[in-house]
Amino acid sequence: MASIPMRALLAGARRKQPGLLNLAKRLVLCESPSDSKPAVDACMDLAAAHAKTLGGRIKRHRQGNYGDVLELRFGPRNPAGRILLLGHLDTVWALGTFKTMPHRIAPDANGHQRLWGPGTLDMKVGVAMAFTAIELLIEAEALTATRTKQPAGTEIILLLNSEEEVGSPVSRPITESLAHECSAVYVLEPAQVLAYKTARKGTGNWRLTVHGVASHAGVDFTRGRSAILELARQLERISAFTDLKRGVTVNAGVIGGGTKSNVVPAEAWAEIDARIARNSDGRRIERKFAALKPTRNSGCTLTLEGGINRPPMERTRGTVQLFRRAQALAAELGHDFDPITHTQLEEASTGGASDGNFTSALGIPTLDGMGAVGEGAHATHESVLIDHLAPRTALLAAMLAE
Repeated sequence: MASIPMRALLAGARRKQPGLLNLAKRLVLCESPSDSKPAVDACMDLAAAHAKTLGGRIKRHRQGNYGDVLELRFGPRNPAGRILLLGHLDTVWALGTFKTMPHRIAPDANGHQRLWGPGTLDMKVGVAMAFTAIELLIEAEALTATRTKQPAGTEIILLLNSEEEVGSPVSRPITESLAHECSAVYVLEPAQVLAYKTARKGTGNWRLTVHGVASHAGVDFTRGRSAILELARQLERISAFTDLKRGVTVNAGVIGGGTKSNVVPAEAWAEIDARIARNSDGRRIERKFAALKPTRNSGCTLTLEGGINRPPMERTRGTVQLFRRAQALAAELGHDFDPITHTQLEEASTGGASDGNFTSALGIPTLDGMGAVGEGAHATHESVLIDHLAPRTALLAAMLAE
């Protein structure tokens, strides 16, 4: 692709901002919780229809228990030059959330206009930004070579997953397969405050179940073997897996067990979340969980399920090179890049994970947080700052045009 001046891209993004907001509104109003296949598929239908208007080549990966996964290709069929834009259309919000959390455009407490509503920040506005960036490049004839002797332009693959919020159980192999075809991956998750993300922690989930022996707490107390007491002892051990210096955290977020206060409990369980900053720590913590054994003389047994779900997205040389280029392009806009605080693009790491963790672990340069700027992901004040839409969309288009 030929390079396009940042000022021209910014002007184009501002001109297209009403259309971007309209597309974002339609995507947000099409509620799509991860656990409702019909709802997610309806949102995928909307995205596919919009891609068709841009001349996109559409492939639908049909699923049985989750929403379908949508693979959209733009530009020439060019195996030598492909970039993957990675997003998702499922949300954490149940059907009917609009009754208490309506979609609207309104100012925040500081007077800045925001787009409010479930799924705005995470991450339907980011998807609308991707479509708008592609549209800018199509209009600039940047997706095709202007002369037959020139090399073919870059092929853009926009992958929209349907179950990212629940761990990407069906889309992961599709994501990894497409990433192998590409030289870089840009993830449309929201920015970390104002920064692009060059590192993310990996995640693991375990469910520990303790099996004891029930008995009457008054008549046959000594015959019982308390699963709750044993679970408490196990959680003390598990909490020691946390190593803040290495960026490893382990949290038992949900526990349960027992039936009545006068019954020695026969069963208790805990759901445990782990976060890791390095791939090597994933293997280490899996070994620690696997080595758990019942406390001596407890009379209980353990059942353990789970493991590392997403590997960490480590800060690699390839990802840093992508960020440095993005930072240089953003600097060309000066204060126009950030019309509110007038700061320049920075990088950040986060404890949360995304589908970009999968592609980075394959060794493919992956830059994350290239979607919207806002706050309140997964919260009732979820919203996007409208002033940042045009500059961020222009930067996304510029990175694709590189």
